[in-house]
Amino acid sequence: MSFDWVVKIVSENWQMFLRGAGTTLLVALTGTIIGFVIGLLVGVVRTVPMPEKGVKRYFLKLVNALLFIYIEIFRGTPMIVQAMVIYYGTALAFNLNMDRLFAAILIVSINTGAYMSEIIRGGIVSIDKGQFEAADAIGMKHFQVMVNVILPQAIRNILPATGNEFVINIKDTSVLNVISVTELYFQTKSVAGNNFRYFESFFVACILYFIMTFTVTRILRLIERKLDGPDNYIMYANQMQVETPEDMAKKNKEVNMY
Repeated sequence: MSFDWVVKIVSENWQMFLRGAGTTLLVALTGTIIGFVIGLLVGVVRTVPMPEKGVKRYFLKLVNALLFIYIEIFRGTPMIVQAMVIYYGTALAFNLNMDRLFAAILIVSINTGAYMSEIIRGGIVSIDKGQFEAADAIGMKHFQVMVNVILPQAIRNILPATGNEFVINIKDTSVLNVISVTELYFQTKSVAGNNFRYFESFFVACILYFIMTFTVTRILRLIERKLDGPDNYIMYANQMQVETPEDMAKKNKEVNMY
């Protein structure tokens, strides 16, 4: 590898690398946020208590079955295949020509939603059942229990896994080059095709991917620490001055003098 070529490639094509990295971050961030919302809704629905009988029971069973199919399909197939089916398949089957960037965000979102739904469901299940029972005992409905009691704790517990999904999405956007999305891998391939210096070009791409993922993980670690609070909690009572018998006697003597 020639570092002179690395410098030359960066100096001549930095705008292409920058545009590619920007598109990668846009697709990964937007897809992760939308996927988190999808996963949150699916995870909450899948934890709704099943009624013993009635129409609601059969309706909930049908919804859970459909959500189960969605999760298994998108967790059980590669994103590159999903991209081909959603972008090219819909164009052939329904004559629907989607914008490539919109298709990329859609693909990443629904793929992330399938994974996040199981992560969130696991976070909800991990909360002590006694909290569900206590909330039910005071008359709270399932939605109220989730919003006010369970989800604030579950979201904190699943934050590392959510950050991991974001990092994975940054790297997995590279498969979207099959539908010609101009993300970092696509731009790097174009640069390498122009100068025939594949090693040096993709070496630059490796550095950019590392910078993005390392920065994201550091930010997420900082957020986790902020949510955790201080390592040692000092009770307010401990901060109050504790009076000794000698102090109390002295204070009483001062009062009697007046």
